[in-house]
Amino acid sequence: MSAALKYTLARIGLFVAVLAALWFVDMNVFLKLMLALAFSAALSFFLLRGWRDELAGEMATATERRRAEKERLRTALAGEDQTPTPDPPTPTQTPDSQR
Repeated sequence: MSAALKYTLARIGLFVAVLAALWFVDMNVFLKLMLALAFSAALSFFLLRGWRDELAGEMATATERRRAEKERLRTALAGEDQTPTPDPPTPTQTPDSQR
């Protein structure tokens, strides 16, 4: 499972768990949603650190791979990556050989 999917599902699960804990508290539904959002964000900062670091590592790797591919394509389009092919030898003619 990719780190992005794992981290996203964990964040959603944490939000749902905090909302379920707040569900039986007598207050406005909008306030419950806002509190659940704030508490789950704070908890995910501490509880999901490993998965967040894993996601950041995958994103850094993908970014570097895209940067390298972009540079390779730029050099290919500029013609810098091709090795020059030698021109066929041209016969040299001297003025005496033309007579």
